Amino acid sequence: MKTELWKKPKGVKIISGFPGMGLVGTITTEFLIEHLNAELIGKIRIEEVPPVVAIHQGKVVEPVGIFYNKKYNLIILHALTSVAGIEWKLGDEICKIINELKAKEVISIEGIGSTSEENPNVYFYSNKKDGLKKLGVLNLNEGIIIGVTGSLLLKGCTNHICFFAETHSTLPDSRAAAKIIEVLDRHIGLKIDYKPLMAKAVQFEGKIKELLDKREKASKFKERKELTYLG
Repeated sequence: MKTELWKKPKGVKIISGFPGMGLVGTITTEFLIEHLNAELIGKIRIEEVPPVVAIHQGKVVEPVGIFYNKKYNLIILHALTSVAGIEWKLGDEICKIINELKAKEVISIEGIGSTSEENPNVYFYSNKKDGLKKLGVLNLNEGIIIGVTGSLLLKGCTNHICFFAETHSTLPDSRAAAKIIEVLDRHIGLKIDYKPLMAKAVQFEGKIKELLDKREKASKFKERKELTYLG
């Protein structure tokens, strides 16, 4: 595993979104990259996962891309690949990025299971002393946090905020992602127009699903080729 950065802004805030329940982190970061016109400034190369690359609109989509918006001095970590089994290593790599860029804050985005399909709530957990209830989110008093977010919390390498949106599905959930974007707007001041947000979010939901389907088909094709070769 190796990080490549060709720009190194300092004093940034980092938003991290990895595939999870409802793909909330992935949809949220995809929307922010598009909305803020963030530029690709690096990538995390992970040898532990199959070398499967998605092509979208004639361009390679990095499995784990590092994007930057200068106006808000914001780094966005965007992932389209499963990182199951390498969460500790990836946490170490992100901590290196945090230290190298002297990040002020890391914001992790996750989905959390819910049986309700209407008006999803957003919860937060933070290792900072000050609360975030002023944003209109609920404090997560009980729960289990796993994956890269859990790894980062245990490493404690920076001020860390986690936002969790309720989602009722393992399928891409644009409604939950939209609620997270609304909270991020209040927290960072991104000045997002909320009226077209849901329509945009649905578009990104479709895009993410298409890209992930392509990756899954490519992975299965690769496995069949290996079986044929070995057979």
